[in-house]
Amino acid sequence: MTLSRIDILIITAYLLGIVTLGFWAGSRRRKGGEGSHYFLAGNTLTWPVIGLAMFAANISTVHLVSLAESAYKYGLIYGNFEWMAGFTLVLLSLFFAPLYLRSRVATLPDYLERRYNRKCRDWLAVISIVSAIVIHIGVALYTAAWVLRGILGINPAATILGIDTLMFFIIILGVVTGIYTMIGGLLAVVMTESAQTVLLLAGAVAITLVGYMKIGGWSELVSALATHPHPMAVIPGSNVTWGTGNFLSMLRPAGDPSGLPWYSIFLGYPVLGIWYWCCDQTIVQRVLAARDEKQARLGPLFCAFLKILPVFFFVLPGVMCVALVQKGMLGAGPKAAADTYTFMIMHLLPEGLKGLIAAAMLAAAMQTCSAALNSTATLVSYDIVKRWRPLTGDHQLVRVGKITTVVATVLAIVLSPIFGHYGTIIEGLNKLISFIAPPITTVFLFGVFWKRASGKAAYITLVAGAVAGFIMFFIDWNGWYHGNFMMTAFYLLVGCSALMIAASYISPELLKEESKALVWNSWREPLRGEAGGRWLGDYRVLSGVVIALFIVLYWLFR
Repeated sequence: MTLSRIDILIITAYLLGIVTLGFWAGSRRRKGGEGSHYFLAGNTLTWPVIGLAMFAANISTVHLVSLAESAYKYGLIYGNFEWMAGFTLVLLSLFFAPLYLRSRVATLPDYLERRYNRKCRDWLAVISIVSAIVIHIGVALYTAAWVLRGILGINPAATILGIDTLMFFIIILGVVTGIYTMIGGLLAVVMTESAQTVLLLAGAVAITLVGYMKIGGWSELVSALATHPHPMAVIPGSNVTWGTGNFLSMLRPAGDPSGLPWYSIFLGYPVLGIWYWCCDQTIVQRVLAARDEKQARLGPLFCAFLKILPVFFFVLPGVMCVALVQKGMLGAGPKAAADTYTFMIMHLLPEGLKGLIAAAMLAAAMQTCSAALNSTATLVSYDIVKRWRPLTGDHQLVRVGKITTVVATVLAIVLSPIFGHYGTIIEGLNKLISFIAPPITTVFLFGVFWKRASGKAAYITLVAGAVAGFIMFFIDWNGWYHGNFMMTAFYLLVGCSALMIAASYISPELLKEESKALVWNSWREPLRGEAGGRWLGDYRVLSGVVIALFIVLYWLFR
Protein backbone atom coordinates (compact mmCIF):
# COMPACT_ATOMS: atom_id res chain seq x y z
CA MET A 1 0.00 0.00 0.00
CA THR A 2 1.79 3.13 -1.24
CA LEU A 3 0.78 6.63 -2.23
CA SER A 4 0.30 7.60 -5.87
CA ARG A 5 2.22 10.34 -7.64
CA ILE A 6 -0.74 12.68 -7.17
CA ASP A 7 -0.69 12.12 -3.41
CA ILE A 8 3.06 12.70 -3.22
CA LEU A 9 2.66 15.87 -5.30
CA ILE A 10 0.05 17.19 -2.86
CA ILE A 11 2.33 16.52 0.11
CA THR A 12 5.29 18.20 -1.60
CA ALA A 13 3.21 21.24 -2.56
CA TYR A 14 2.00 21.53 1.00
CA LEU A 15 5.51 21.49 2.47
CA LEU A 16 6.68 24.17 0.04
CA GLY A 17 3.58 26.26 0.70
CA ILE A 18 3.97 26.22 4.48
CA VAL A 19 7.65 27.14 4.36
CA THR A 20 6.85 29.99 1.93
CA LEU A 21 4.11 31.27 4.26
CA GLY A 22 6.57 31.21 7.15
CA PHE A 23 9.12 33.24 5.15
CA TRP A 24 6.42 35.72 4.13
CA ALA A 25 5.29 36.16 7.73
CA GLY A 26 8.89 36.79 8.76
CA SER A 27 9.22 39.54 6.14
CA ARG A 28 6.16 41.30 7.58
CA ARG A 29 7.74 41.82 11.00
CA ARG A 30 8.03 45.42 11.98
CA LYS A 31 11.46 46.92 12.37
CA GLY A 32 10.41 48.75 15.52
CA GLY A 33 9.67 46.64 18.58
CA GLU A 34 11.48 43.75 16.97
CA GLY A 35 11.56 41.53 20.07
CA SER A 36 7.89 42.02 20.92
CA HIS A 37 6.83 41.30 17.37
CA TYR A 38 9.04 38.22 17.01
CA PHE A 39 8.00 36.60 20.30
CA LEU A 40 4.49 38.01 20.88
CA ALA A 41 3.39 39.07 17.36
CA GLY A 42 3.40 42.69 18.51
CA ASN A 43 0.43 41.99 20.85
CA THR A 44 -1.92 42.18 17.88
CA LEU A 45 -3.77 38.85 18.05
CA THR A 46 -7.57 38.79 18.11
CA TRP A 47 -9.81 36.08 19.54
CA PRO A 48 -10.36 34.04 16.34
CA VAL A 49 -6.62 33.78 15.72
CA ILE A 50 -5.91 33.05 19.40
CA GLY A 51 -8.53 30.31 19.52
CA LEU A 52 -7.38 28.69 16.28
CA ALA A 53 -3.72 28.96 17.25
CA MET A 54 -4.31 27.41 20.69
CA PHE A 55 -6.27 24.57 19.11
CA ALA A 56 -3.60 24.09 16.47
CA ALA A 57 -0.75 24.12 19.01
CA ASN A 58 -2.56 21.40 20.93
CA ILE A 59 -3.51 19.18 18.00
CA SER A 60 -0.71 17.04 16.62
CA THR A 61 -0.27 13.77 14.79
CA VAL A 62 -0.67 12.14 18.20
CA HIS A 63 -4.36 12.98 18.00
CA LEU A 64 -4.79 11.50 14.55
CA VAL A 65 -2.87 8.34 15.40
CA SER A 66 -3.12 7.61 19.11
CA LEU A 67 -6.74 8.67 19.60
CA ALA A 68 -7.79 6.37 16.75
CA GLU A 69 -5.57 3.64 18.23
CA SER A 70 -7.11 3.99 21.71
CA ALA A 71 -10.61 4.11 20.21
CA TYR A 72 -9.95 0.89 18.29
CA LYS A 73 -9.01 -0.75 21.58
CA TYR A 74 -11.29 0.94 24.14
CA GLY A 75 -13.89 3.13 22.41
CA LEU A 76 -14.52 6.81 23.09
CA ILE A 77 -12.98 6.89 26.57
CA TYR A 78 -9.82 8.80 25.57
CA GLY A 79 -12.06 11.52 24.17
CA ASN A 80 -12.21 12.77 27.76
CA PHE A 81 -8.85 14.42 27.19
CA GLU A 82 -10.58 16.59 24.57
CA TRP A 83 -13.87 17.43 26.25
CA MET A 84 -12.46 17.99 29.73
CA ALA A 85 -10.22 20.61 28.16
CA GLY A 86 -13.31 22.76 27.65
CA PHE A 87 -13.70 23.26 31.41
CA THR A 88 -10.04 24.21 31.93
CA LEU A 89 -10.22 26.67 29.04
CA VAL A 90 -13.05 28.39 30.88
CA LEU A 91 -10.73 28.68 33.90
CA LEU A 92 -8.08 30.26 31.66
CA SER A 93 -10.59 32.76 30.30
CA LEU A 94 -12.14 33.73 33.64
CA PHE A 95 -9.29 33.60 36.13
CA PHE A 96 -5.83 33.29 34.57
CA ALA A 97 -5.82 35.31 31.32
CA PRO A 98 -6.83 38.66 32.92
CA LEU A 99 -3.98 38.49 35.43
CA TYR A 100 -1.48 37.60 32.73
CA LEU A 101 -2.58 40.49 30.51
CA ARG A 102 -2.64 43.02 33.35
CA SER A 103 0.89 42.10 34.41
CA ARG A 104 2.06 42.45 30.77
CA VAL A 105 4.45 39.53 31.08
CA ALA A 106 6.06 37.89 28.06
CA THR A 107 6.40 34.50 29.75
CA LEU A 108 4.72 32.59 32.56
CA PRO A 109 7.99 32.24 34.52
CA ASP A 110 8.03 36.05 34.48
CA TYR A 111 4.59 35.96 36.10
CA LEU A 112 5.89 33.64 38.85
CA GLU A 113 8.74 36.05 39.62
CA ARG A 114 6.34 38.94 40.03
CA ARG A 115 3.97 36.86 42.15
CA TYR A 116 6.61 34.98 44.17
CA ASN A 117 10.36 35.40 43.55
CA ARG A 118 13.20 34.93 41.05
CA LYS A 119 13.97 31.37 42.13
CA CYS A 120 10.48 30.29 41.08
CA ARG A 121 10.96 31.98 37.72
CA ASP A 122 14.28 30.27 37.06
CA TRP A 123 12.96 26.84 38.04
CA LEU A 124 9.81 27.08 35.93
CA ALA A 125 11.80 28.37 32.95
CA VAL A 126 14.03 25.29 32.95
CA ILE A 127 11.09 22.87 33.43
CA SER A 128 9.09 24.63 30.70
CA ILE A 129 11.97 24.41 28.23
CA VAL A 130 12.49 20.71 28.91
CA SER A 131 8.76 19.91 28.66
CA ALA A 132 8.41 21.89 25.41
CA ILE A 133 11.29 20.02 23.77
CA VAL A 134 10.29 16.55 24.94
CA ILE A 135 6.50 16.63 25.34
CA HIS A 136 5.48 19.00 22.55
CA ILE A 137 8.16 18.72 19.90
CA GLY A 138 9.57 15.24 20.49
CA VAL A 139 6.28 13.38 20.55
CA ALA A 140 4.98 15.21 17.46
CA LEU A 141 8.08 14.41 15.42
CA TYR A 142 8.12 10.77 16.48
CA THR A 143 4.46 10.17 15.71
CA ALA A 144 4.50 11.95 12.35
CA ALA A 145 7.61 10.09 11.23
CA TRP A 146 6.23 6.74 12.35
CA VAL A 147 2.98 7.27 10.45
CA LEU A 148 4.60 8.64 7.31
CA ARG A 149 6.80 5.57 7.12
CA GLY A 150 3.68 3.41 7.19
CA ILE A 151 1.76 5.49 4.63
CA LEU A 152 4.65 5.51 2.20
CA GLY A 153 4.87 1.72 2.53
CA ILE A 154 8.52 1.71 3.63
CA ASN A 155 9.85 -1.38 5.38
CA PRO A 156 10.66 -0.51 9.03
CA ALA A 157 13.98 -2.33 8.66
CA ALA A 158 15.00 -0.22 5.63
CA THR A 159 17.38 2.72 5.71
CA ILE A 160 17.61 5.98 3.75
CA LEU A 161 21.09 7.37 3.15
CA GLY A 162 22.30 4.95 5.78
CA ILE A 163 19.85 6.35 8.39
CA ASP A 164 17.00 4.44 10.02
CA THR A 165 13.82 5.46 8.15
CA LEU A 166 12.06 6.60 11.32
CA MET A 167 14.94 8.87 12.29
CA PHE A 168 15.25 10.11 8.69
CA PHE A 169 11.65 11.39 8.68
CA ILE A 170 12.09 12.87 12.17
CA ILE A 171 15.09 14.86 10.90
CA ILE A 172 13.29 16.08 7.75
CA LEU A 173 10.18 17.22 9.62
CA GLY A 174 12.22 18.85 12.37
CA VAL A 175 14.45 20.77 9.99
CA VAL A 176 11.59 22.07 7.81
CA THR A 177 9.59 23.23 10.83
CA GLY A 178 12.62 24.76 12.50
CA ILE A 179 13.45 26.83 9.41
CA TYR A 180 10.19 28.72 9.08
CA THR A 181 9.76 29.08 12.86
CA MET A 182 13.26 30.54 13.24
CA ILE A 183 12.71 33.05 10.45
CA GLY A 184 9.13 34.11 11.08
CA GLY A 185 8.72 34.10 14.87
CA LEU A 186 5.30 33.89 16.53
CA LEU A 187 3.52 35.63 13.64
CA ALA A 188 4.74 32.89 11.29
CA VAL A 189 3.65 30.28 13.83
CA VAL A 190 0.09 31.54 14.26
CA MET A 191 -0.38 32.20 10.54
CA THR A 192 0.82 28.74 9.53
CA GLU A 193 -1.14 27.22 12.42
CA SER A 194 -4.37 28.80 11.19
CA ALA A 195 -3.83 27.43 7.67
CA GLN A 196 -2.75 24.03 8.98
CA THR A 197 -5.76 23.74 11.28
CA VAL A 198 -8.14 24.17 8.37
CA LEU A 199 -6.29 21.48 6.41
CA LEU A 200 -6.13 19.18 9.42
CA LEU A 201 -9.86 19.42 10.09
CA ALA A 202 -10.68 19.00 6.39
CA GLY A 203 -8.69 15.77 6.26
CA ALA A 204 -10.14 14.43 9.51
CA VAL A 205 -13.69 15.27 8.44
CA ALA A 206 -13.14 13.53 5.10
CA ILE A 207 -12.11 10.19 6.59
CA THR A 208 -14.89 10.38 9.21
CA LEU A 209 -17.58 11.04 6.61
CA VAL A 210 -16.32 8.29 4.30
CA GLY A 211 -16.27 5.82 7.16
CA TYR A 212 -19.70 6.91 8.40
CA MET A 213 -21.30 6.52 4.98
CA LYS A 214 -19.63 3.18 4.38
CA ILE A 215 -20.93 1.72 7.63
CA GLY A 216 -24.46 2.98 6.96
CA GLY A 217 -25.13 5.52 9.71
CA TRP A 218 -25.23 5.71 13.50
CA SER A 219 -27.69 2.89 14.09
CA GLU A 220 -25.56 0.51 12.01
CA LEU A 221 -22.50 1.59 13.96
CA VAL A 222 -24.20 0.86 17.30
CA SER A 223 -25.52 -2.45 16.02
CA ALA A 224 -22.11 -3.60 14.79
CA LEU A 225 -20.49 -2.77 18.11
CA ALA A 226 -23.11 -4.82 19.97
CA THR A 227 -22.74 -8.04 17.97
CA HIS A 228 -20.69 -9.87 20.59
CA PRO A 229 -22.64 -11.29 23.57
CA HIS A 230 -19.68 -11.18 25.98
CA PRO A 231 -18.23 -8.10 27.72
CA MET A 232 -14.84 -8.69 26.08
CA ALA A 233 -14.11 -9.92 22.57
CA VAL A 234 -11.09 -10.28 20.31
CA ILE A 235 -11.23 -8.87 16.80
CA PRO A 236 -10.02 -11.62 14.43
CA GLY A 237 -6.54 -11.03 13.05
CA SER A 238 -5.87 -7.84 15.00
CA ASN A 239 -4.55 -9.14 18.32
CA VAL A 240 -6.51 -6.38 20.01
CA THR A 241 -8.91 -6.89 22.90
CA TRP A 242 -11.79 -4.48 23.30
CA GLY A 243 -14.94 -4.08 25.37
CA THR A 244 -18.31 -3.87 23.63
CA GLY A 245 -20.70 -3.20 26.51
CA ASN A 246 -19.84 0.51 26.85
CA PHE A 247 -17.78 1.19 23.75
CA LEU A 248 -19.54 4.49 23.05
CA SER A 249 -19.49 5.64 26.67
CA MET A 250 -17.21 8.42 27.91
CA LEU A 251 -17.65 7.53 31.58
CA ARG A 252 -16.60 4.04 32.66
CA PRO A 253 -16.79 2.12 35.96
CA ALA A 254 -13.82 0.84 37.95
CA GLY A 255 -12.13 -2.15 36.36
CA ASP A 256 -12.72 -0.94 32.79
CA PRO A 257 -10.09 -2.33 30.34
CA SER A 258 -9.02 1.22 29.44
CA GLY A 259 -7.77 1.80 32.99
CA LEU A 260 -9.59 5.15 33.09
CA PRO A 261 -12.63 4.89 35.41
CA TRP A 262 -14.80 7.99 35.66
CA TYR A 263 -13.39 9.15 39.01
CA SER A 264 -9.81 9.14 37.68
CA ILE A 265 -10.94 11.44 34.85
CA PHE A 266 -12.60 13.96 37.17
CA LEU A 267 -9.82 13.88 39.78
CA GLY A 268 -6.77 13.52 37.57
CA TYR A 269 -7.53 15.50 34.43
CA PRO A 270 -7.80 18.92 36.12
CA VAL A 271 -4.22 18.48 37.36
CA LEU A 272 -2.97 17.84 33.84
CA GLY A 273 -5.41 20.23 32.17
CA ILE A 274 -4.75 23.30 34.33
CA TRP A 275 -1.00 22.94 33.76
CA TYR A 276 -1.41 22.38 30.04
CA TRP A 277 -4.05 24.99 29.23
CA CYS A 278 -3.43 27.63 31.92
CA CYS A 279 0.24 27.37 32.92
CA ASP A 280 2.18 26.04 29.91
CA GLN A 281 4.07 28.64 27.88
CA THR A 282 3.56 26.84 24.55
CA ILE A 283 -0.22 27.11 24.80
CA VAL A 284 -0.68 30.33 26.80
CA GLN A 285 1.75 32.36 24.69
CA ARG A 286 -1.07 32.99 22.23
CA VAL A 287 -3.08 34.61 25.03
CA LEU A 288 -0.09 36.70 26.13
CA ALA A 289 0.04 38.07 22.57
CA ALA A 290 -3.60 39.22 22.67
CA ARG A 291 -4.49 42.75 21.60
CA ASP A 292 -6.40 43.40 24.81
CA GLU A 293 -8.08 41.63 27.73
CA LYS A 294 -11.33 41.03 25.85
CA GLN A 295 -9.50 39.16 23.08
CA ALA A 296 -7.52 37.23 25.70
CA ARG A 297 -10.75 36.07 27.34
CA LEU A 298 -12.71 35.21 24.20
CA GLY A 299 -9.86 33.36 22.45
CA PRO A 300 -9.73 30.42 24.90
CA LEU A 301 -13.53 30.15 24.84
CA PHE A 302 -13.47 29.88 21.05
CA CYS A 303 -10.84 27.17 21.43
CA ALA A 304 -13.16 25.39 23.90
CA PHE A 305 -15.85 25.17 21.20
CA LEU A 306 -13.28 23.75 18.79
CA LYS A 307 -12.37 21.05 21.34
CA ILE A 308 -15.78 19.45 20.73
CA LEU A 309 -14.61 18.33 17.29
CA PRO A 310 -11.74 15.91 18.05
CA VAL A 311 -14.02 13.29 19.64
CA PHE A 312 -16.04 13.04 16.43
CA PHE A 313 -13.21 13.46 13.92
CA PHE A 314 -10.18 11.94 15.68
CA VAL A 315 -11.59 9.40 18.16
CA LEU A 316 -14.73 8.19 16.38
CA PRO A 317 -12.85 6.96 13.27
CA GLY A 318 -11.16 4.32 15.46
CA VAL A 319 -14.57 3.13 16.63
CA MET A 320 -15.82 3.09 13.05
CA CYS A 321 -12.87 0.93 12.07
CA VAL A 322 -13.96 -1.65 14.66
CA ALA A 323 -17.51 -1.63 13.31
CA LEU A 324 -16.36 -1.93 9.70
CA VAL A 325 -14.22 -4.93 10.64
CA GLN A 326 -17.17 -6.44 12.49
CA LYS A 327 -19.31 -6.07 9.38
CA GLY A 328 -16.61 -7.61 7.18
CA MET A 329 -16.07 -4.40 5.19
CA LEU A 330 -12.36 -4.01 5.96
CA GLY A 331 -11.17 -7.58 6.07
CA ALA A 332 -9.42 -8.67 9.23
CA GLY A 333 -8.54 -5.10 10.17
CA PRO A 334 -5.14 -3.59 10.97
CA LYS A 335 -2.40 -5.88 12.21
CA ALA A 336 -1.94 -3.67 15.26
CA ALA A 337 -4.13 -1.01 16.86
CA ALA A 338 -1.43 1.61 16.28
CA ASP A 339 -1.98 1.18 12.52
CA THR A 340 -5.70 2.02 12.72
CA TYR A 341 -5.62 5.50 11.19
CA THR A 342 -3.10 4.55 8.50
CA PHE A 343 -5.16 1.45 7.71
CA MET A 344 -8.32 3.54 7.19
CA ILE A 345 -6.52 6.08 5.02
CA MET A 346 -5.16 3.43 2.70
CA HIS A 347 -8.39 1.38 2.48
CA LEU A 348 -11.13 4.03 2.45
CA LEU A 349 -9.82 7.02 0.53
CA PRO A 350 -9.25 7.57 -3.20
CA GLU A 351 -6.09 8.96 -4.79
CA GLY A 352 -5.55 12.62 -4.03
CA LEU A 353 -7.50 12.43 -0.80
CA LYS A 354 -4.85 10.11 0.62
CA GLY A 355 -2.30 12.85 -0.04
CA LEU A 356 -4.58 15.41 1.62
CA ILE A 357 -4.79 13.32 4.79
CA ALA A 358 -1.05 12.72 4.77
CA ALA A 359 -0.53 16.47 4.43
CA ALA A 360 -2.95 16.99 7.32
CA MET A 361 -0.84 14.68 9.45
CA LEU A 362 2.23 16.67 8.52
CA ALA A 363 0.32 19.83 9.44
CA ALA A 364 -0.60 18.43 12.83
CA ALA A 365 3.01 17.59 13.67
CA MET A 366 4.56 20.75 12.27
CA GLN A 367 2.14 23.16 13.92
CA THR A 368 2.79 21.62 17.36
CA CYS A 369 6.55 21.72 16.79
CA SER A 370 6.55 25.32 15.56
CA ALA A 371 4.47 26.48 18.54
CA ALA A 372 6.78 24.80 21.04
CA LEU A 373 9.93 25.99 19.26
CA ASN A 374 8.81 29.62 19.40
CA SER A 375 7.82 29.27 23.06
CA THR A 376 11.19 27.72 23.88
CA ALA A 377 12.94 30.60 22.12
CA THR A 378 10.85 33.08 24.12
CA LEU A 379 11.67 31.36 27.43
CA VAL A 380 15.41 31.27 26.76
CA SER A 381 15.48 34.88 25.52
CA TYR A 382 13.41 36.48 28.28
CA ASP A 383 13.83 34.15 31.25
CA ILE A 384 17.49 33.24 30.89
CA VAL A 385 19.35 35.77 28.72
CA LYS A 386 17.29 38.86 29.59
CA ARG A 387 17.11 37.70 33.20
CA TRP A 388 20.91 37.62 33.60
CA ARG A 389 21.71 40.40 31.10
CA PRO A 390 18.95 43.00 31.49
CA LEU A 391 20.53 45.42 28.98
CA THR A 392 20.26 42.96 26.09
CA GLY A 393 18.47 44.69 23.21
CA ASP A 394 15.64 43.43 21.03
CA HIS A 395 17.90 42.60 18.10
CA GLN A 396 20.16 40.47 20.28
CA LEU A 397 17.15 38.74 21.85
CA VAL A 398 15.78 37.81 18.43
CA ARG A 399 19.19 36.43 17.51
CA VAL A 400 19.21 34.35 20.71
CA GLY A 401 15.71 33.16 19.86
CA LYS A 402 16.80 31.96 16.43
CA ILE A 403 19.81 30.12 17.84
CA THR A 404 17.57 28.55 20.48
CA THR A 405 15.19 27.35 17.80
CA VAL A 406 18.03 25.51 16.05
CA VAL A 407 19.34 23.94 19.28
CA ALA A 408 15.85 22.93 20.46
CA THR A 409 15.15 21.31 17.09
CA VAL A 410 18.31 19.22 17.34
CA LEU A 411 17.56 18.17 20.94
CA ALA A 412 13.97 17.22 20.05
CA ILE A 413 15.19 15.09 17.13
CA VAL A 414 17.62 13.26 19.43
CA LEU A 415 15.12 12.74 22.29
CA SER A 416 11.97 11.92 20.28
CA PRO A 417 12.58 8.11 20.13
CA ILE A 418 11.90 7.98 23.90
CA PHE A 419 8.19 7.55 23.11
CA GLY A 420 8.84 4.20 21.48
CA HIS A 421 9.27 2.84 25.03
CA TYR A 422 5.54 3.05 25.83
CA GLY A 423 2.67 0.81 24.79
CA THR A 424 0.93 3.70 23.02
CA ILE A 425 2.21 7.17 22.29
CA ILE A 426 -0.69 8.93 23.99
CA GLU A 427 -0.09 6.82 27.10
CA GLY A 428 3.54 7.90 27.20
CA LEU A 429 2.59 11.54 26.61
CA ASN A 430 0.04 11.68 29.42
CA LYS A 431 2.25 9.76 31.82
CA LEU A 432 5.04 12.29 31.36
CA ILE A 433 2.60 15.16 31.91
CA SER A 434 1.22 13.50 35.06
CA PHE A 435 4.74 13.53 36.55
CA ILE A 436 5.53 17.13 35.54
CA ALA A 437 2.23 18.97 36.06
CA PRO A 438 1.25 18.62 39.78
CA PRO A 439 3.74 21.04 41.41
CA ILE A 440 3.30 23.66 38.67
CA THR A 441 -0.50 23.43 38.83
CA THR A 442 -0.33 23.76 42.62
CA VAL A 443 1.88 26.85 42.60
CA PHE A 444 -0.23 28.66 40.00
CA LEU A 445 -3.56 27.83 41.65
CA PHE A 446 -2.40 29.06 45.06
CA GLY A 447 -0.68 32.05 43.48
CA VAL A 448 -3.84 33.16 41.70
CA PHE A 449 -6.37 32.47 44.48
CA TRP A 450 -4.53 32.64 47.86
CA LYS A 451 -2.81 35.80 49.06
CA ARG A 452 -0.95 34.02 51.87
CA ALA A 453 0.93 31.75 49.45
CA SER A 454 4.58 32.65 50.00
CA GLY A 455 7.52 32.66 47.62
CA LYS A 456 9.55 30.29 49.79
CA ALA A 457 6.65 27.84 49.89
CA ALA A 458 6.22 28.05 46.12
CA TYR A 459 9.89 27.31 45.46
CA ILE A 460 9.95 24.41 47.93
CA THR A 461 6.82 22.98 46.30
CA LEU A 462 8.24 23.30 42.79
CA VAL A 463 11.50 21.56 43.70
CA ALA A 464 10.02 18.85 45.93
CA GLY A 465 7.21 18.17 43.45
CA ALA A 466 9.69 17.86 40.58
CA VAL A 467 11.81 15.40 42.58
CA ALA A 468 8.72 13.34 43.43
CA GLY A 469 7.67 13.39 39.79
CA PHE A 470 11.10 12.24 38.63
CA ILE A 471 11.08 9.38 41.13
CA MET A 472 7.66 8.27 39.85
CA PHE A 473 8.92 8.53 36.26
CA PHE A 474 11.94 6.36 37.10
CA ILE A 475 9.76 3.76 38.84
CA ASP A 476 7.27 3.70 35.98
CA TRP A 477 10.01 3.59 33.29
CA ASN A 478 11.43 0.44 34.86
CA GLY A 479 8.02 -1.21 35.10
CA TRP A 480 7.91 -1.25 38.89
CA TYR A 481 4.60 0.63 39.10
CA HIS A 482 1.36 -0.22 37.31
CA GLY A 483 -1.07 2.22 38.91
CA ASN A 484 -3.43 4.67 37.21
CA PHE A 485 -1.39 7.65 35.98
CA MET A 486 -4.36 10.00 36.37
CA MET A 487 -4.69 9.11 40.05
CA THR A 488 -0.93 9.45 40.40
CA ALA A 489 -1.26 13.05 39.21
CA PHE A 490 -4.07 13.66 41.70
CA TYR A 491 -2.11 12.20 44.63
CA LEU A 492 0.93 14.29 43.72
CA LEU A 493 -1.28 17.40 43.61
CA VAL A 494 -2.67 16.64 47.08
CA GLY A 495 0.86 16.20 48.42
CA CYS A 496 2.10 19.40 46.77
CA SER A 497 -0.90 21.36 48.07
CA ALA A 498 -0.31 20.15 51.63
CA LEU A 499 3.34 21.14 51.34
CA MET A 500 2.45 24.55 49.88
CA ILE A 501 0.01 25.34 52.70
CA ALA A 502 2.31 24.11 55.47
CA ALA A 503 5.37 25.95 54.11
CA SER A 504 3.35 29.17 53.69
CA TYR A 505 2.35 29.11 57.36
CA ILE A 506 5.83 28.13 58.55
CA SER A 507 7.53 30.78 56.39
CA PRO A 508 4.93 33.54 55.92
CA GLU A 509 5.62 36.53 53.69
CA LEU A 510 3.80 39.80 53.21
CA LEU A 511 2.28 40.14 49.75
CA LYS A 512 4.47 42.48 47.71
CA GLU A 513 2.86 45.66 46.45
CA GLU A 514 3.46 44.66 42.81
CA SER A 515 1.93 41.25 43.51
CA LYS A 516 -1.42 42.54 44.75
CA ALA A 517 -2.70 42.93 41.18
CA LEU A 518 -1.67 39.35 40.38
CA VAL A 519 -3.96 37.56 42.81
CA TRP A 520 -7.76 37.65 43.11
CA ASN A 521 -9.37 38.86 46.33
CA SER A 522 -12.09 36.22 45.81
CA TRP A 523 -13.15 33.84 43.05
CA ARG A 524 -16.13 36.12 42.31
CA GLU A 525 -13.98 39.15 41.48
CA PRO A 526 -13.24 38.31 37.81
CA LEU A 527 -16.94 37.71 37.23
CA ARG A 528 -17.72 41.33 38.12
CA GLY A 529 -15.54 42.89 35.45
CA GLU A 530 -16.72 44.72 32.35
CA ALA A 531 -18.63 42.47 29.99
CA GLY A 532 -16.91 43.71 26.86
CA GLY A 533 -19.98 42.96 24.76
CA ARG A 534 -23.56 41.69 24.74
CA TRP A 535 -24.81 38.14 24.81
CA LEU A 536 -22.09 35.89 23.39
CA GLY A 537 -19.76 38.88 23.36
CA ASP A 538 -19.93 38.76 27.17
CA TYR A 539 -17.26 36.30 28.32
CA ARG A 540 -19.41 35.30 31.33
CA VAL A 541 -22.36 34.34 29.17
CA LEU A 542 -20.10 32.55 26.72
CA SER A 543 -18.42 30.65 29.57
CA GLY A 544 -21.81 29.49 30.78
CA VAL A 545 -22.71 28.31 27.27
CA VAL A 546 -19.44 26.35 27.02
CA ILE A 547 -19.98 24.63 30.38
CA ALA A 548 -23.62 23.79 29.58
CA LEU A 549 -22.69 22.42 26.17
CA PHE A 550 -20.07 20.04 27.55
CA ILE A 551 -22.41 18.87 30.30
CA VAL A 552 -25.02 18.01 27.65
CA LEU A 553 -22.40 16.13 25.61
CA TYR A 554 -21.36 14.11 28.64
CA TRP A 555 -24.99 13.29 29.39
CA LEU A 556 -25.51 12.06 25.82
CA PHE A 557 -22.36 9.88 25.90
CA ARG A 558 -22.48 8.89 29.58
